[in-house]
Amino acid sequence: MKEILRYGIILALICMVASGLLAVVNSLTKDRIIALGKQEEELSLSEVLPRAIHFEPIKSDDNIIYYKGHDKENKFVGVAFKASGKGYSSTIETMVGMEKDGTIIAIKILSQNETPGLGTNIVEPKFTGQFADRNIQELAGAEAITGATISSKAVIDTVKKKAEEIQKLIKNVPKDE
Repeated sequence: MKEILRYGIILALICMVASGLLAVVNSLTKDRIIALGKQEEELSLSEVLPRAIHFEPIKSDDNIIYYKGHDKENKFVGVAFKASGKGYSSTIETMVGMEKDGTIIAIKILSQNETPGLGTNIVEPKFTGQFADRNIQELAGAEAITGATISSKAVIDTVKKKAEEIQKLIKNVPKDE
């Protein structure tokens, strides 16, 4: 009995030290991880909406709904937004660039943790490229990846659903704003 108590105390001390170290590492890296995430998001905005040089975040409460893209003459060129949904084994987050008429300019997968060799193929240009120059209604015709239908359907469905929501929000935005 005495030995079991001793092992329990040792295990408790090890757990406390390990959790303390994890807390310290988290506090040291949290700001850097957030900054890198914002930097990745800003880079992806330019990728999915290449004609825009200035992005204006449109917020509801403190959440960004979408970004309005403007060219060098400050004319409205389109919007960029995030679409996310459940894939096969993770949440897939996608950045989408779209014109006012509902034509998708490009998409970029921001984060995913799908099955290597199958679901991870959603990041390949062969898959993401088929979204370019398609209207929202044409997205249902995008081809899913063989062996990764759940992951690819998740991207197709979430992009379509979010694009329809955003298009309703931007329908009154003047084209040459």
